[in-house]
Amino acid sequence: MASIDQANWHYGGDFPKGLPKENGGTHIGMYLNWIIDNNLLEKTFLEDSAEGIQKVKSRKITGREFLFEYCDEKLLEYFLNEEGLEFTTRYYKRLGTYMYDYDELLKGKYDSLYEIPNTWENYDLITTKITKEFEKWKSRRTKKSWQFWKK
Repeated sequence: MASIDQANWHYGGDFPKGLPKENGGTHIGMYLNWIIDNNLLEKTFLEDSAEGIQKVKSRKITGREFLFEYCDEKLLEYFLNEEGLEFTTRYYKRLGTYMYDYDELLKGKYDSLYEIPNTWENYDLITTKITKEFEKWKSRRTKKSWQFWKK
């Protein structure tokens, strides 16, 4: 089970004093929330976590709460279906673009990305960017190599 990200990777070391450890998982939770909202979960994980997933989709709990309550603070590869894993590997893991986008869109007046509030308003801001990147990725993925001129 390969990890994509884990909250405990963030709330150690130079994590700002005085913040709850859950803040180390806010960025992961928002991404996981987007994965849930876009039906990019693997079937077995979907079935095993159906109650929590429904709570996220109905906004009764946030993606961060789901991460801590249902995922042991971890975003793992096996949670994702094939399409979700391919996109996540490129956007979140390999290029690190997600963290750049998260920081750029939400950090604002905060000294650290860990201080960004876990709110639906912030989720709505980042989800717009993730969706745009996902659509770009999907169009490149489905385009044949000889169609280099198509956008």
